[in-house]
Amino acid sequence: MKQATLLTITLLVLLSFGSCQRASQMYYTYSGRLHTPYHIKYQYDKPLDGEIQAELERFYYLFNAFDSTSVVSQINRNQLTQVEDSTFRSLFRTAMLVSAYTDGAYDITCAPLINLWGFGFSKKDSVTPAHIDSVKQFIGYQKIHLNGQDIVKDDPRLILNCSSLADGTVCDMIADLFDKKGIQNYMVEFGGEIVTKGINQRGEYWKLGITRPVDDSTGLNQDLQATIHLWPKGQTAETARNNGRRGMATSGNYRNFYIKDGKKYAHTIDPREGCPVQRDVLSATVIAPTAMLADACATACMVLGSEGAEKLKQKLPEIEYFLICSSDSTGYNILESSGFSKYLISMNP
Repeated sequence: MKQATLLTITLLVLLSFGSCQRASQMYYTYSGRLHTPYHIKYQYDKPLDGEIQAELERFYYLFNAFDSTSVVSQINRNQLTQVEDSTFRSLFRTAMLVSAYTDGAYDITCAPLINLWGFGFSKKDSVTPAHIDSVKQFIGYQKIHLNGQDIVKDDPRLILNCSSLADGTVCDMIADLFDKKGIQNYMVEFGGEIVTKGINQRGEYWKLGITRPVDDSTGLNQDLQATIHLWPKGQTAETARNNGRRGMATSGNYRNFYIKDGKKYAHTIDPREGCPVQRDVLSATVIAPTAMLADACATACMVLGSEGAEKLKQKLPEIEYFLICSSDSTGYNILESSGFSKYLISMNP
């Protein structure tokens, strides 16, 4: 009897202690702008500004191709052949996986083509087939390999551009920081790529918007096509916390483009063709276990088009997609993967 009473008292104390711990936590916000705006919100017992900033700086040191001291810049100059950072290796493996599953429609070695068409370091006055053929000689995901920590190039002229999955990667980096600290509720958004876990300060799922694909190089368009959350309908908030996190990324040709001689050149490059492409997909939103994978797949869907996106989903069943496609009659045509509807909250006309 005494043991049972003691056990009951102990449990009540522990429950009370846990309740006090939760009550002492509050939601903090950390926002700013690097190459793109970011917005981070999390529930914890103290602010983590310094540690978040350290992760952002590590991200830039790893992947900023415009910084000559970064890891990717050193790899591009063949001054670094061994990569100790596990985040860089994870990004590389994810990029190679998506490249293989898309037969090279997605390829982070296509940096020379990006530069050639004016979306990287320089812009040509004109691009000829001869220019494209000369550059394609040292492009191809099959020409670079990761052996342990060693980066091995078949052609030393090969260079990397990680921008197509970098924003998703930094979301995962901040989420990893939060997970290590046992943080159960957070939202990390960087340049439109997002990771969420748990619930917001109102006790609800984090609600996210998918914007309509309106030509807008300023990025100010906020006209929503749909509202979603990253946890399937029917699951409780407690389930969302216990089962981890989800990432979302959106890619589209309606913000990053330039016009020359009356012709629009979009930022989606098909490495196989060597030039910018505009398939039937105007905007691709992908949900995946990580924002890194979602980011890469969203870019791949833009290159592949809707039919190719469906084939990619068959190879990567863990992803779901929401495609806004061109249509001659209505202007837009919405195509979803088989499981996307369980994330959908509402659709705007």
